[in-house]
Amino acid sequence: MPKEHRYAASLAWTGNRGTGTSAYTAYDRAHVIQVAGKPLIPGSSDPAFRGNPARYNPEELLVGSLAGCHMLWYLHLCSTAGIVVTEYVDRAEGTMIEEADGSGRFTAVVLKPEVTVKLGTDVSKARELHAAAHNMCFIPNSMNFPVAHEPTIRAEAHP
Repeated sequence: MPKEHRYAASLAWTGNRGTGTSAYTAYDRAHVIQVAGKPLIPGSSDPAFRGNPARYNPEELLVGSLAGCHMLWYLHLCSTAGIVVTEYVDRAEGTMIEEADGSGRFTAVVLKPEVTVKLGTDVSKARELHAAAHNMCFIPNSMNFPVAHEPTIRAEAHP
């Protein structure tokens, strides 16, 4: 029997300039995302949609969530396989299309993790574990578009 996990977050729009949504240009897209007991996440729409570039937009958070899920599974699998990761950076990229009517969808996300492993590590095994992490990750498994990964693995330099 599968386990069920539940997650809760609150979102509050903070962009009312005093006249609400009386016109498309009359309001800010500012909002905050809150999870109990955690710092607020300042949100907005993408600047292409009148958003504040200093705040996170939902599209960035989706790409970041995909990258984070993959990383956490990868680190778990490495730790149980005896692969010692000493550094992990992902420069993930997502592609979204916008239709003429304003609707849109993501068409792909590519994760680009750059992983450094301890000198003497089986680099091919470290590379293989990305496929296993990809298969295990909850969030990419929930998407209706491809989530690819293009890892770079390197061993630490000699001291």
